[in-house]
Amino acid sequence: MIMQVEQSKVVVITGATRGLGRAMAREFMNRDWTVVGCGASPGSVAEAEAGFPAPHRLDAVDVASDDEVSEWADEVMEAFGPPALLLNNAAVINRSAPLIALSAREFDEVIDVNIKGVANVIRHFAPGMIENGSGVIVNFSSGWGRSTSPEVAPYCATKWAIEGLTQALAQELPEGVAAIPLNPGVIDTDMLRSCFGGAASSYETPEEWAKRAVPTILSLDADDNGRPMSV
Repeated sequence: MIMQVEQSKVVVITGATRGLGRAMAREFMNRDWTVVGCGASPGSVAEAEAGFPAPHRLDAVDVASDDEVSEWADEVMEAFGPPALLLNNAAVINRSAPLIALSAREFDEVIDVNIKGVANVIRHFAPGMIENGSGVIVNFSSGWGRSTSPEVAPYCATKWAIEGLTQALAQELPEGVAAIPLNPGVIDTDMLRSCFGGAASSYETPEEWAKRAVPTILSLDADDNGRPMSV
């Protein structure tokens, strides 16, 4: 049954249990949006779910699993209808090391979450948005999706892929629906600390960033389809 929420104010956020995702979720809630989020593990969801009281929703979903995403999307669409905003934020980064020092398993994990995970979420949420005739899909890119650095080659590869995937998707979408690659900039997250160490603390926090970013995301519409954005 469709919940009694305003469909035009439902946002789906992957990777919502930590870092940018969690900060964005709180900011959207503060602006009276209904947030549907997912985290990578039951443990991360259990730790964060107190911050998602009804009508908000938080689920454990491995975005790299098409089956899990399909089941989650079906449940969400039945409960809330098509979201107005779909934010593909879930991502992982490889340990800092030269490409030839990373195992195939380490490389595959980054590809599976950062590229396949985004495609899985789009595959199962976008059809409802298209049928509804409206909605904005924001795929999180990175400064490393528009430039490169050593020892993060797998991560760079995925974020460059997100830029291309999103712009190609934008060309496929009908009028009224948009896909936008968003570079969030440099933020003091666990991911950044894995690369920068203590120097990450010189950058703004996810909460500070979200206060600037959420209004920008809310300003996006079909006219922005395919346009690379930065916050």
